Amino acid sequence: MNTKPIRLEDLHIENWPNLILWAAPIMFLLVFIEWGISAYQKKDAYNTKDFFAASTIGLVNVGISALIKLATFGSALFFYNISPFTIPVTWWSFILCFVAIDFARYWAHRIAHEQRFWWATHITHHNSSKYNLSVSFRLGWTQHIKVIFFFPVMFMGFNPFVFFICHQIAVLYQFWIHTEYITKLPRPIEFFFTTPSHHRVHHASDEHYLDKNYGSTFIIWDRMFGTFMPEGERPTYGITKPVTSYNPIYLVFHEWVDIFKDLRKAKDFKEGWRVLFDKPGAEVIANREKAEKSITANPSPEVEEKVLALEVQEK
Repeated sequence: MNTKPIRLEDLHIENWPNLILWAAPIMFLLVFIEWGISAYQKKDAYNTKDFFAASTIGLVNVGISALIKLATFGSALFFYNISPFTIPVTWWSFILCFVAIDFARYWAHRIAHEQRFWWATHITHHNSSKYNLSVSFRLGWTQHIKVIFFFPVMFMGFNPFVFFICHQIAVLYQFWIHTEYITKLPRPIEFFFTTPSHHRVHHASDEHYLDKNYGSTFIIWDRMFGTFMPEGERPTYGITKPVTSYNPIYLVFHEWVDIFKDLRKAKDFKEGWRVLFDKPGAEVIANREKAEKSITANPSPEVEEKVLALEVQEK
């Protein structure tokens, strides 16, 4: 029977299981096991400063999640109450909700790589040159604004408890795929699910690997929407403009600082919009300033024509 509308206090979220918190000790244990194996085999999989930076970023992120828990579940409850649909709490509703969340995660993840504003919320996860289990802790502190991509799932009529559990499982799934110690899995698994092999490609900074394999749990979305690439040679991990700092604050905010600097140099609203929502690395301001200097230095019709062609190509 439909019991809408319900209030936030009716959910008793303080009694809901925190799967991520329960899993944290196991995750850290596995990180240290992997680190130990890496040291024993004399592999360069871990860096102490990089590990502590990742752990600090992760712990702060957990604190932020706790602080905004009320807002998150307030949103889930709001959309549940206004939805014309009500999906009962059954075993199949968990499966359906999980698939819906994963579909939303694919697009949220893809947009975070295709638009600079959203990339700033996600770049922290990619700015390590290492690839190990601790990289899963590196989640930007501003990534929580991507909750808006999950509003349609909340509106589908899933009970907030179902959404909460499925979302936690989806987050936990990400942990085990950040390793080089799992190579290829059986073909049916590699076809449908995101595996360490698929995700290593995603974390690569090599040009031919860029913007591939966005899937969180299911790699099938990438196969459907043309962003899948199998793993070939060992990837070079990190971002195309590597960072050398291990300061967690810098690792979280350096792209936001660069965006702010570019916005201050924007000559109009259109250019400011491009700074925010062009692809990461488009260097809108730098290209415009370079073009202006070229015209000033040699204001010939030929140069102006070339500059105009360059600007059209960028667009």
